[in-house]
Amino acid sequence: MHKPSISIITVVYNAATSIEYTIQAVLALTYPNKEYIIIDGGSTDGTVDIIKRYERHISKWVSGPDAGLYDAMNKGLEMSTGDFVWFINAGDAPASPDILERVFTGNSYADIYYGDTMIIDENGKKIGRRRLSPPSALKWKDFRKGMLVSHQSFIASRKVVKKYDLRYKFSSDFDWCLYALKNASKVQNTHLILSLFRDGGITKKNIIPGLKERFQIMVKNYGLISTLLAHLTITPKFFWFWIKHKRF
Repeated sequence: MHKPSISIITVVYNAATSIEYTIQAVLALTYPNKEYIIIDGGSTDGTVDIIKRYERHISKWVSGPDAGLYDAMNKGLEMSTGDFVWFINAGDAPASPDILERVFTGNSYADIYYGDTMIIDENGKKIGRRRLSPPSALKWKDFRKGMLVSHQSFIASRKVVKKYDLRYKFSSDFDWCLYALKNASKVQNTHLILSLFRDGGITKKNIIPGLKERFQIMVKNYGLISTLLAHLTITPKFFWFWIKHKRF
């Protein structure tokens, strides 16, 4: 039985301490119908040397300057050929080697597969599941409650995605996932932890501008009044979790 092909894309810049962890985890995937693409932003810290060490196992990789995270992710999309795309960026990892066999089951396939995310520390130790839990049946309107599914646990058909909007520097993934959900005919909950997400990174370091962008995206999709009302619930929960756990 034909199984869909998937392009796994890793975007990296000066992450010599974490890129090998991600490469090894992706290469350990046992799903046969996959390609692995790495987009490096012109790293100067030894990241490229690590990539070269594995390049015979990597489908495609490039290194050079870009206009930021989402420009690099657009490069990955342009280079990809799979039926599905899955972004596993530097420091993150698929949840297990057999996770894609567990996702792509049956004889027909959804447009989007989603699941939960396990947060890990810099040593790969599990911290706990993400603050927001995936709903049993995900619809685009559910993102009024926040990004209920992390980007690393969102596997999308190329038929329903677009390029990342470069107007957003920190939250374009929120916009991208919303667009895909709006265009999807079938969205499937895998009921699995799909990815391991390293705590920290660009989003955490730029949390306030990221939240401002997310607010703008929500207004664009849901309207101002609906977004303001949603934030009456979102904001207190967010800051309470942040104060208690020092993460989001």
